[in-house]
Amino acid sequence: MALTIGDLGKATNTKVETVRYYERIGLLPKPSRSTGNYRTYGAAELGRLSFIRRARDLGFSLDQVRALLGLSDDRTCDCAGIDRIANEHLREVDRKLADLTALRRELKAVIDSCDGGTVAECRIIEALGPAALPNA
Repeated sequence: MALTIGDLGKATNTKVETVRYYERIGLLPKPSRSTGNYRTYGAAELGRLSFIRRARDLGFSLDQVRALLGLSDDRTCDCAGIDRIANEHLREVDRKLADLTALRRELKAVIDSCDGGTVAECRIIEALGPAALPNA
């Protein structure tokens, strides 16, 4: 199987620029070159890029992806390191969910405080503005 960079990008829903970036930062190995000096990729690169994309879709940072790839390259390695990275990421997701829940609650309270009327009486605008405006 020989894929061009465009084929690889299409197969993994990854922009060509992103594939090149992953190569530059070492997440993907430098590709082989065709006789016409075009990048060529095989099943291994396709699998690796698919892994990277899925990890990124799940919100893992590039550093975490790099660490996961490093651990996954040694198939005999204990998976405790992978568990640690995944649990660390889960804690971060939980923290973000808690922040979003608090944000939603606050925004809902601001919206519920609005009784309609004019902009001059709008509780949403008032809640978004400075705490105390000098009277004109």
